[in-house]
Order: sequence, then C-alpha cells, then structure tokens
Amino acid sequence: MDQPHPSQRETSLDAIDYWQVVKNRYGVILLTFVLVFMTVAVITSVYPKKYESKVVLQVVPRGAAMEPFGPGMATLGGSRLPAERFLATEFEVIKAQKTLLKAVDALEFESRWRITREQALRELQNCVATEDIRGTEHIEIRVRHRDPVDARDIAAAVATAYQARRRELENDRAEEGLKALDQALREQADKVEDKRKVLNVLARQRQLIPRSSDSIYGGGQDSSTKAAVAGVARQNEFRLEQEIEKMESQMRVFETFNNEQLIEYTASLDVPDNLVRTLYPQYLAEKRQLQSSTSLGLGPKHPVVQTHSQLVEEMRKDLEEGVHALRNVLRSNLETQKATLARLKSASDRTREEAISEAIDANDYVEARKEVDNAEAMLIQMSIKLDAERISRKMDVSPIILHEEPTIAGQPVSPNVGLNLAIGALAGLIFGLSIAFLIEYFDTSVKTLEDVERYLQVPVLAVIPQDVGILHKQNGNSPDAEAYRILRTNIEFNRKNPEDNSITVVSGGAGEGKSTTLVNLAYICAQGGYTTLMIDGDLRRPRLHTFFDISNSVGLSNYLTTDMALEEVILQTPVENLYFMPSGILPTDAAGILNSRRMSELLADVKQRFDLVLVDSPPILGVSDASVLASEVDLTMIVVQHRKLPRNMLVRVKQAVENVGGHVVGVVLNNVDISSDNQYQYYTSYYTYYTPGPGEADPTSKARRSKAPGPSVAAAGVKTPGSDKDLY
Repeated sequence: MDQPHPSQRETSLDAIDYWQVVKNRYGVILLTFVLVFMTVAVITSVYPKKYESKVVLQVVPRGAAMEPFGPGMATLGGSRLPAERFLATEFEVIKAQKTLLKAVDALEFESRWRITREQALRELQNCVATEDIRGTEHIEIRVRHRDPVDARDIAAAVATAYQARRRELENDRAEEGLKALDQALREQADKVEDKRKVLNVLARQRQLIPRSSDSIYGGGQDSSTKAAVAGVARQNEFRLEQEIEKMESQMRVFETFNNEQLIEYTASLDVPDNLVRTLYPQYLAEKRQLQSSTSLGLGPKHPVVQTHSQLVEEMRKDLEEGVHALRNVLRSNLETQKATLARLKSASDRTREEAISEAIDANDYVEARKEVDNAEAMLIQMSIKLDAERISRKMDVSPIILHEEPTIAGQPVSPNVGLNLAIGALAGLIFGLSIAFLIEYFDTSVKTLEDVERYLQVPVLAVIPQDVGILHKQNGNSPDAEAYRILRTNIEFNRKNPEDNSITVVSGGAGEGKSTTLVNLAYICAQGGYTTLMIDGDLRRPRLHTFFDISNSVGLSNYLTTDMALEEVILQTPVENLYFMPSGILPTDAAGILNSRRMSELLADVKQRFDLVLVDSPPILGVSDASVLASEVDLTMIVVQHRKLPRNMLVRVKQAVENVGGHVVGVVLNNVDISSDNQYQYYTSYYTYYTPGPGEADPTSKARRSKAPGPSVAAAGVKTPGSDKDLY
C-alpha cells in the first residue's frame, strides 16, 4: 500500500495538534466566548436606537461652454475632474461648515432643541453622512437621528442648503471666470496687433511678396528654384571632378610606362583624335608578317624581311609620335577641365549662398505669419467662448437634481441586533481561540512523552490516567491497574543491576501524586509475587498511613532515633506480600536523621529481607530530605503530573537527584486526561482489553522468589496491624 507523503502526514499531525489544543482549553474558549458575546449583547441593548432618512441627488457638472481653450482644459464655472475626485469634493462641500450652518439656520435648532448654534452644528456633523451610488453621478445624503421626524427634516434641510451652496459656488466661479476671460481677450487682441506690425516690417525689409499659397518670392526667382539650380551645379561639379580624376590617372600612366607599354595602353584609350588607336592594329599585323617570314627561314638581308622590317620601324615611329601628340592633347584637356571646374564652383557657391539667404528670409516671414495666424485664431476662439458664457449665464440651469425626497423611517437602523450578535459571537470565538493558543504557547509544562524524553533523556516508565484510585481498595484487575503493571515491568527492564531493589519516589512539587503512585505500585508488585516494603520517608507531611488506616505514632523516625528493633516498626498490610513502615513521630530535623548511618544500615537490611523496597519522600525542590533519600537508595523514580510542572523545573528535579549521586530510573507521567489527549488514548487503549478477568491470574506475575520474608521476617516477629500474633 502506498505510504502517505511526508508533507501530508505533517499536515494531518498539525491539524490534530490544533484540535487537541481546542479540547484541552475548551473551558477558556467557552468562558471568553460567553464574556465577549454577553458584552456585545449588553452594549447593543443599551445603545440608543437611531432612525435613518436619506436624500438622493444628482450632481450636474458645468458643461464645456466655459472651456476657452477647448475640451479637456479647465472651465470657469465647472469641473473636469474625474468622477471619483469630483464626487469626493462634493462630499466635503455637503459636510462643510458653511453648508451645515445654512441647514441649522433653516431648521431653527436653537428654539427646536434648545441648544446653541455651535452645538447644533456639531449635532449635524455627527449625524450626516454621504455616499455615492456606484457607476452614477448620484449622491446619497444619509441622516441618522434618535427622532425619525428630525432625521427627515435634517436630510431635507441639508439637501436644500447644499443646492444653495452649490449655486453660490458656481456663480462665484463663473463671475471670476468671465472677468479673467475678458481681460485675457483684450490682452490677446493687443498681441495680434503687435505681431501683425512685426510681419509688415519684415516683409518691407526683405522685399518679400506673399502669395495665396504662402510661398515667398523675391527678385523674379523663388528660393526653391535657386536651390534647384544650386543642386544642378553641384552635380556638374561632381561630374567634372570625376573626369579630371580620370584624366589625371591617365597622365600618371604616361609617366610610368615605357614606349612599348605606352603604345599598347594608348591604343586602348577611347579619346577623340587618337591616331594610335588606328595605327596600332596595322603595326601588329606587320609584325606578324615579319615573324612569319623569319619563321620560313628567310635571312635578315632577304628583300621581303628587309621590307617588313622597314615598315615595322616606320610604323613604330609614327606610333611614338602619336603617343606624344595624345599626351599633349590630354594635358591640354586636363588644364581646360580644371579651369572649367573652378569657374563652375565659383558660380555654384554664389547661387547656393543666394538660395540660403533667400530661404532664411522666407522662413522668418513664414514664422512671423504663423504667429499672427495663431494669435488671430486664439482671439476668435476666446471671443466665441466669452459670448457663449454670457449666453449661458442668462440660462437658469440648476446644478443639482433631486431624485428622492426624505421620508420618516418606520424602523430603527441602528443598532443592528442580529449583525452585532453575530459579530460578537465570531469575535468571542476568535478571541477565545487566540487566548487558548496563546496560553498553550506560553505553557511550558510537560504535555507529551516526547517532552519528558527530550529534556530529561530518560524513559517514561508509565502513563497513569486521571482519577485513578487506591487499587488495594478496588478490584485489582481493573483497567487502571494495567498502567501500574506496565510501570512494574518497565522498572524491571530498566534497572541495570538486578540487586538494585530499593527505589525512592520523588516529585518536583506537592500534589503530583507520588504517594498514590507508590502505594499502587507496591500493591501491584505484591500482587505479582514480590515481597514489597513501603517506607514512608516523608517526615514532614506523611500520607502513606492514611491509605491503610494505620496509626502513624511509631515508625521510621522512632527507629532512627531510638534503639527499637526493626520488627517493631514494620507492619504487614491486609494485602499479601505487602509490608509497611510508617513515618513515626515528626522530628524537628528530618534531613539530619535521614542522613545518618542508622538509615543506611536500615536500607541495607531491608534490601536483604524484601524483594522490593519503595521509599516515599517529600518534594525534592522544596526540602533536602528527598535528596538525602535519593543518595541512599539504589534508584530514583520521578513522578510528574501531566500539564503541571514546567519543563525547566523538571530538569532541575533530575539535576537535584544526580547532584547527590542518585540514579534516575525513569519518569511516571501521572494524572493524564486520556479523554482530552489523543496520543495517550492510543497508549492506554489496550488496558481494558488485556486486563485479566475474574478468577484469572495476573499475566505479568511471577513465582514467589527465594527472598521471601518467611525465615527472616517471621523470625523477627512482624505483626499484623492491631494484632499481637506473629505472621509466621
């Protein structure tokens, strides 16, 4: 079967732990819940009832009639703020002092409520609230008051006062806007006139004639044409520069090549009047004929060879003369082109400068003309806006539209009993849980087996359920006895030396159940066949004798301080194999008589006579008696009451034992509430199942050991309480 994921196991464990805290602190949670709930209920019952009346208004912002600079700009009488900010502003106007004072004067509260004007103003500030209706321009004015009629009248008076106040604000803003716009209009007209004068002066100075297309002309040729001429001239310059560069390259070849290379190079040039280009093919043909004659075996003096040689030489001279002539022609053409380029550059520069100058003049005029046009357009727009605002001022349009009149409420709206009680219940539950978990967080007492083993590094010998009684007064086969059988077995397996049979039972404080644990353990051990002796070593507040209804007048203290025989202070209980030594009279120096040689001899003697010796002791953190006993006996068993002793105190208990040389065999976790702690339910769930039935033997009992009290104790004359007969 698949195992659950570790994170799932941890989550489940956490949930169980939380539920465990709730179960353990149920009383705190319930008490806190009841207190909070009842507090809320009382406050709700005594809180004065209030009635509500409301008015629904629609706020109409001023339109765009007073927007002198177009849509989106500030208006003179209205607002172009976003809806949220606009409504928030109106909320403050409604609750403003001037608005509420108008409502106070209209209601005549001085005579109606017998209060001053300032008190009436504070009353309205406390009971008037505003709220917007989502997605609309509507505002709700809500008034809550102890009197439903007063609530209606206040709502109506506040709505009327807000209408009047809004109208005043609109009129004041509009008047101020009109004055500002009229002044701005006059200033704009002066600016237009000044700019027009500047434009006229500029046109006369630059001799510019504007046309309908707004192009600027001067001198019979516009600046764009001169710019085109300058561009063409620049292209011609570029073409001439390329030709000059080519001719210079050709001239450099004439200076580097030899005659034969120059003839060949010149023949390849495509230039006018190039005779070399015409003669060079003939020269090559004649050379081939000469080479052909020579290859036929004709000698140099042969008439044919001589004829061809003479022709080749003459043609060579002609080619050289042609090359020389072509060089002169190229040099002359190069000089001519350079002169032409210089003239072209001079003319182009003049044309370009004229075009730039005229373009600058034209641009200055165009910019000046645009400024005049813009100023005139703004002047016209401002004039239109001013006329429109004067017309709108004559129209009586209310900025507030009333949609719902206030009415007299039939039922109070405050306090809301159901809601308050629900909130109180929820708050009480949350507060109770918080206190429970806070107490659990700061609670450092021992809660789990892991706490004991983690802090003490010793095993937990047994878990004793809550409300376990005295076993020898009950049926020994009850489920509670199984916890002590487990304790007996764990002691047997946790003591390293079988001869360590004297054990003292200690606790950190009083009331942790160590005496009850000792008596029940002794009973179970005796029932299992151990000859067991109980010694009441608590010489300050002895309790063991009360479990058996035995007198405490003679016992341990008498034996330690007198010469009494051991047989006189050891009594047999009604339980077979179980013997008891009372504490005796209470001495003034309990620790002193316990820390004596006679006490050591007593323990050594009884260890030989009995299978198990259990010594009760006072709380180890309160007095030194328990430390003395822990140093005298073989083993020490610590009894810890569940959820009582802090963990640091538990560590001190162990340290107190070890500081005197004692050995802690383990811890008994006592008085555990099994019903509230789930982990202990698993630990003790099989007590009933495996408990022996009536007439069955104890499955963990053993045969009576050789160290039976027959010869030794019987010879000593141990007596039954209240009887003078010997036991053996």
